[in-house]
Amino acid sequence: MKLILLGAPGAGKGSQATKIVEDFGIAHISTGDALRANIKAETELGKYAKSFIDKGQLVPDEVVVKIVADRIQQEDCKNGFLLDGFPRTVAQADALARLTDIDYVIDIEVDFSVIQARITGRRMCVCGETYHVSTYKSDVCAKCGKKLYQRDDDNEETVANRLDVYRKQTEPLIAYYAAQKKLVSVDGNRSIDDVYASIKDVLHGNR
Repeated sequence: MKLILLGAPGAGKGSQATKIVEDFGIAHISTGDALRANIKAETELGKYAKSFIDKGQLVPDEVVVKIVADRIQQEDCKNGFLLDGFPRTVAQADALARLTDIDYVIDIEVDFSVIQARITGRRMCVCGETYHVSTYKSDVCAKCGKKLYQRDDDNEETVANRLDVYRKQTEPLIAYYAAQKKLVSVDGNRSIDDVYASIKDVLHGNR
């Protein structure tokens, strides 16, 4: 099974990806992770990508596509994979189509106002725990007792910019995959478990 997970930043893709790969025994491919692995291993692609990152520039599509092409050939992808964070543009989707066929594209739909509240209300701890202002009882971590903090990029202005980029660059993929009859949209305004129940129905062919 070969899947793509779509959704705006803060839509809950990470939580759903974890559940999908565990239940269906497929590889979770994060282009960010694959890129960092190439850089750490000092592969030719990694060195080339790093030359752009060091200048504060975006890694070109052709580099990202080559990294994905290499990643999906690895042993853990033999039963399928879930792409998270790729493709981001129609051009990348066209390149992916030349590499492999995709079974389903799952779009987690969440109102942008809900996403704003989710991300700007998020609080982190140095130990890795994550909280939200709507549910936590104290501004210290229940696990280690350290004071919680807000990430620099979780402020309203940055979140609004990220959503604007998503709207312009990635939302066109919804129409792209709908035209191929591969797109399935699920309501992401619900709880993590309810969203996953809908995704499981799709993947088990019950919808």
